[in-house]
Amino acid sequence: MSLADTLIVPACLIGLVFAFLQFLLIKAIKIVPDDESDASSELRKKLVSDDAPEKKVPDIYGKIMSGAIQFLKVEYAICTTFCFFFAVVIYFLVAWGTESSQQGALTAGAFLTGAFTSMLCGFLGMMVATYSNARTTLACAHSGYTLGFNTAFRGGGVMGYALCSLGVLVLWALLTIFRKIAPDASFEILFDCAAGYGLGGSTVAMFGRVGGGIYTKAADVGADLVGKVVAGLDEDDPNNPATIADNVGDNVGDIAGMGADLFGSFAESTCAALVIAAASVEGSHDTLSDAGWDALLFPVVISAAGVIICILCSFVATHISPVRKEEDIEWVLKVQMVLTAVIMLPVIYILAVVLLPAEFRLEGVRLENGVPAKIVGSPFKAFVCATMGCVGGLIIGL
Repeated sequence: MSLADTLIVPACLIGLVFAFLQFLLIKAIKIVPDDESDASSELRKKLVSDDAPEKKVPDIYGKIMSGAIQFLKVEYAICTTFCFFFAVVIYFLVAWGTESSQQGALTAGAFLTGAFTSMLCGFLGMMVATYSNARTTLACAHSGYTLGFNTAFRGGGVMGYALCSLGVLVLWALLTIFRKIAPDASFEILFDCAAGYGLGGSTVAMFGRVGGGIYTKAADVGADLVGKVVAGLDEDDPNNPATIADNVGDNVGDIAGMGADLFGSFAESTCAALVIAAASVEGSHDTLSDAGWDALLFPVVISAAGVIICILCSFVATHISPVRKEEDIEWVLKVQMVLTAVIMLPVIYILAVVLLPAEFRLEGVRLENGVPAKIVGSPFKAFVCATMGCVGGLIIGL
């Protein structure tokens, strides 16, 4: 394995394992006393009273979970049919445009891989978030802000770590397989084919955000309003079916849809960077393709390193400086963002120096004498570009 492979694969596997460990911590919070653990014993004591609010949580949680699963089944069935049809269109268009059936097949395969990975990320995110919602409610009610925040933070973390780790790992595996299938093809051709991975992720994101968004707004604005005006029910009254439908919509639109959207954005931006890196420069031999596999995978390695940095920084929010009152929530989240960005910057610089050649050529957008201008790149220039994106994202987030 090359240096880039050695950095990417372990980092992604660590991210997946950490996501699973976070899930186990969430699972330790009981919503029904189903064993002899201390958590179950505590919950049994609280369920003695007939009007205990804890008795309503499993029922409401079960309805929301069931509704969200049924919605995604129908949505993903439609989405799968569309993706297979569109993959056929991609195959014929790419094969016709490049006069290569192999390029058409690779691009269509990358598209389907991105689409199904996006579906998986969205579904896992929705399941974990819905699973965490009920436990966050009970954690806040019984243990206060610290455990409640940590439960919600870990629930989001499971989707975040699983999504990023899975996305990077699948993209790396896809590129590796492409090299085996077409060993004689240039990196420029292979990475152009891999761009279908980002398109597949964005296609599913469109279904998730638009479909889920329309559903939740219909439930919220329409049926919920009728329940309050006509039936006289309170806001978010569980006796109103629209309240359950509204929460189902929040899960399938804001969580599953956003999970697919995040994956699509990540996949598109990474594939775009790979395509630019592999683009040939006419009359020049000092390109990143000439530098080799490690240099070309520089954008992917940054994402893999970010997974490890985020794992290390997450302990600041849950252990080193936990939330103790409501006012701490915003502060802890902002510290998390700033700390992650500050630590990430020197890591990016080290990766740029190690993976990229001292000088390389890229194809510019500006034309000189009718041909694209040649841009001279360096590790420091690449670091500056990544820094601008990192700091810009941090400022927007703050």
